[in-house]
Amino acid sequence: LNITCATEIYLDKLDLMSDKQETAKGLKKVLGFASLFIISVGIVVSQTSVVSILQGAGLGGGTFFIAILIAFIITLCYISTYSELALILPKAGSISTYTTVSIGHFPAIIAALSAYVAPAVFGSIAELLLLQNVLDTIIPGFFINMSLIVIWIFTVLNILGIDLFASVQSIISFTMLITLLAIGFVGMNVTNSQGITPAHILQDLIHPNSSVFTLVLVALWPFIAFEMICDFIEEAKNPVKHIPKVMYSACITLLFAYCLIAFVAMKLLTAEQLANTETPHLALGNVIFGNAGKVIILVLSITTTCGFISTGFATTPRLLFGMAHHKQLPAIFMKLHRKWRTPWFGILVIAILVTIALLIFRNNQDALLMLVISGASCYLLAYIIAHIDLMVLRKKHPNYPRPFRAPWVPLLQIIGISGMIYAFINNSPTPELRLNVYITVAIFIAVTAGFAFYWVKYKMKTGLFKPETIDQAIKD
Repeated sequence: LNITCATEIYLDKLDLMSDKQETAKGLKKVLGFASLFIISVGIVVSQTSVVSILQGAGLGGGTFFIAILIAFIITLCYISTYSELALILPKAGSISTYTTVSIGHFPAIIAALSAYVAPAVFGSIAELLLLQNVLDTIIPGFFINMSLIVIWIFTVLNILGIDLFASVQSIISFTMLITLLAIGFVGMNVTNSQGITPAHILQDLIHPNSSVFTLVLVALWPFIAFEMICDFIEEAKNPVKHIPKVMYSACITLLFAYCLIAFVAMKLLTAEQLANTETPHLALGNVIFGNAGKVIILVLSITTTCGFISTGFATTPRLLFGMAHHKQLPAIFMKLHRKWRTPWFGILVIAILVTIALLIFRNNQDALLMLVISGASCYLLAYIIAHIDLMVLRKKHPNYPRPFRAPWVPLLQIIGISGMIYAFINNSPTPELRLNVYITVAIFIAVTAGFAFYWVKYKMKTGLFKPETIDQAIKD
């Protein structure tokens, strides 16, 4: 009875927060289920995720479906963890807020900066260069600076307001999802098959080979980042009802879409056509639609890249906004635009970082691959820390109201942590690249740890591992 009453009081607090945040001083609460769902899909689906699915299909055949299933289970583990954490601490700071309450400011800053900002920058570069590659293949030399144009278009759109962003994102992500499904369904009816037969695919499923273990990482990338919808929690109309449902429904939708397009790709293209090219989606579009396939894949490329860039420019600045409220970053990061109530400074910082990195690395594909894999490997650190956060908070605050309770704690968290560690250990196809990734990740963490140590010790003047109370974190 006490827990029930406490839960009701907590939900009343969430409603009170909602009312306060409608004022001129807070973020605007304008996002319903549909907007959150389509934003979540736009966050996760990218050209690199589509390419990963197609290359994985070429490398593993039917065995790759087992790798997708394992990746899906690992994804469900982190979604359940983030759903509980987000509704205990409904703040835009996401991982920094959760970690601040569980194990302190020092690891919170490391988790946020090394595991989110770095991947956001380098992941954006990969998307933009892949888009440029597709454009140069279809219309050589016509859109030379398209990457820079995309960066600054979506910088402006994000500054102009979350409701405008949501409207544009809905159009982009809906078009992207329909295009992806259209490729899959139309491809099911194409008879010009160059790949393996459905019977062969079924045989691979029944008798998988050892490649399934090396393909888990390839299958996991397309499921990374559902939790970034939690950075919009202060702008969600009904976060308690919608945040968990959005992540689970988007994950299940994309599981179906990925399996569909992987099956079609295995059936229509040879393993070499899928695994040994940087743009297997172009080859797939050509087989399914003929010359019109170039237009279809161009639409898919533009929408996936624009959706990824747009949501990256929306979510990461809100993470920085939340960190600034915890005094983990300079106060300017929590400044909102007077008219549009958006974290304009954080948006500009991310746009400038992506622009500089793009200008540096756009002619160095080898270095870019290493940096992207390194950034993605840093991403895994956030999931490991989030699982630890949940287990710590369950231990420290067992009776605290939880609008959503993750099932089977700590079993799912242990499975999730094990999966992330395995994915990190097997993060690259060659030993040389793997060593470079380890070094780069170590540099990322060392730099952010150095900043975190200085900031917590000398600016915040508090203990490195001294956690905040939950009430204080929500108040911030």
